[in-house]
Amino acid sequence: MVIDDLGFPHPLAANGAAWGLFTDQVMGGVSKGSLDREAVDGRAALRLRGDVRLDNNGGFVQMALDIRADGRPADLSGFAGIALTVRGNGTAYGLHLKTADTTRPWQSYRHSFDAAPTWHTVRLPFAGLRPHRVDRPFDAARVRRLGLVAIGRAFIADLALAEARLYTEA
Repeated sequence: MVIDDLGFPHPLAANGAAWGLFTDQVMGGVSKGSLDREAVDGRAALRLRGDVRLDNNGGFVQMALDIRADGRPADLSGFAGIALTVRGNGTAYGLHLKTADTTRPWQSYRHSFDAAPTWHTVRLPFAGLRPHRVDRPFDAARVRRLGLVAIGRAFIADLALAEARLYTEA
């Protein structure tokens, strides 16, 4: 099932929701970022760029999308995980999922991935998600939002996304 294949005008995704840019400035940090639609190595891409800084307890830039256009939780329990077609600058990024159980901004379920400087697809199984500052286990029947995040260390972020989809086989 396609989450987004960049077939709709920016910032809209295939599900009707809009991609958004978020930085640590919402909590007093000083990281800066941009989120643009552009061609990257011949492919249409959503491109997150930023200067991730740790000043003022900051440290992230993120592109995020509600799983449903109305923001309500979606039942993804019939799927094994999320596959992302990405290109980056050879460093690690994070997939952060929010569920109906994550009520605080800092709570999420996380999976890291490497974004090589060539287009490739990474498969991130739900079974590999780690809870971050949340006591409940991940519940795929209650997913609200996904975020692709440059986080946790000072660096220059450059992550391009060509497609996000759910997959069923492990």
